Amino acid sequence: MDKMIYLDNAATTKTSPQAVEAMLPYFTERYGNASSIYQLGAESRQAVTKARDIIAESLQVNPAEIYFTAGGSEADNWALIAAAECYKDKGKHIITSTIEHHAILHTCQYLEKKGYEVTYIDVDENGIVKMEDLRKAIRQDTILISVMFANNEIGTIQPIAEIGRTAREKGILFHTDAVQAYGHVPIDVEALAIDMLSASGHKVNGPKGVGFLYIRKGVKIRSFIHGGAQERRRRAGTENVPGIVGFGEAARLAFGQMKERMEKASRLRDYLIERIEKEIPYCRLNGDRINRLPNNVNFSFRFIEGESLLIMLDMKGICASSGSACTSGSLDPSHVLLAIGLPHEIAHGSLRLTLSEENTMEEMDYVVDAIKEVVDRLRQMSPLYEDFVKKEQKQ
Repeated sequence: MDKMIYLDNAATTKTSPQAVEAMLPYFTERYGNASSIYQLGAESRQAVTKARDIIAESLQVNPAEIYFTAGGSEADNWALIAAAECYKDKGKHIITSTIEHHAILHTCQYLEKKGYEVTYIDVDENGIVKMEDLRKAIRQDTILISVMFANNEIGTIQPIAEIGRTAREKGILFHTDAVQAYGHVPIDVEALAIDMLSASGHKVNGPKGVGFLYIRKGVKIRSFIHGGAQERRRRAGTENVPGIVGFGEAARLAFGQMKERMEKASRLRDYLIERIEKEIPYCRLNGDRINRLPNNVNFSFRFIEGESLLIMLDMKGICASSGSACTSGSLDPSHVLLAIGLPHEIAHGSLRLTLSEENTMEEMDYVVDAIKEVVDRLRQMSPLYEDFVKKEQKQ
């Protein structure tokens, strides 16, 4: 394979050279435990503090409100389970959406088994939460609303400010899974009335295995991992100092270059969408055209099977996906695509392309040409497509 074009940045990103360089000393030279009192430990503690300050500044919050975790899934689990336990005397009702990441959906299912009630709000055909349904779902015993900032499959950005205001007016906690949004679009947690926010390092050119949970001051949340006194007694376990340092450096770069990155990604995204819609018939853009992550493109192609499309694109050096990386081994169609109203046979023919600052317009041309060729070849092998063409010709 002569070339490799990576277009699966929603699954994971390449760790930036700057983040790797920042991390290296904390593996071999400054390897002290951040909880130790001697100088070697103090150096690690100072590095963790610096990374916490960078991330806090990116959200315009107090550093004491940032708690490092092992990733986005842990942060999601912590937010939901700990909030449910702490506020159960007020009520045991939680509201979320049907298109959340499985870190949220599976945690909600776990809580249902523990006696909590969960209302799953539907979305419209573009994947936007129906606010009228959300407001109607609120009850006296509702203690938490959790709606993702932006969808990991179709890129739709939710009306977070409206959800936050609604929750704040009713005295309900509002958590958002911002794993796909953090570092890619501006986030002001105070203006958006967000009480808790989850993020992950490897989605923003940082290392894998590190994330954080923002917990607004005054929110009652207990420890999720019990043991030592790390993270101000809220998250036990020796700090992943290299990972935290790398995440901090990646966040610094992402927010420092955000405007330029957003503009470039949006240009490439819109170019991809325009060419695909113009040149490949019987396709559907999934997700909202306007309220969309700058680097996300998601299409469904009729009369083809998504897995075959991915395999053939891989043979041409293109790394893409059909949806969430966490469900890539499943034979079931995406729950997100089903939630926006796609029938199973169309949902199965989906393709997600997520861009980075390293992609070029020349690569986009190569990718569209490759998709056209592969889709055409797969359709020529499809009896469903053959029957469809015959019917079209008769009309």
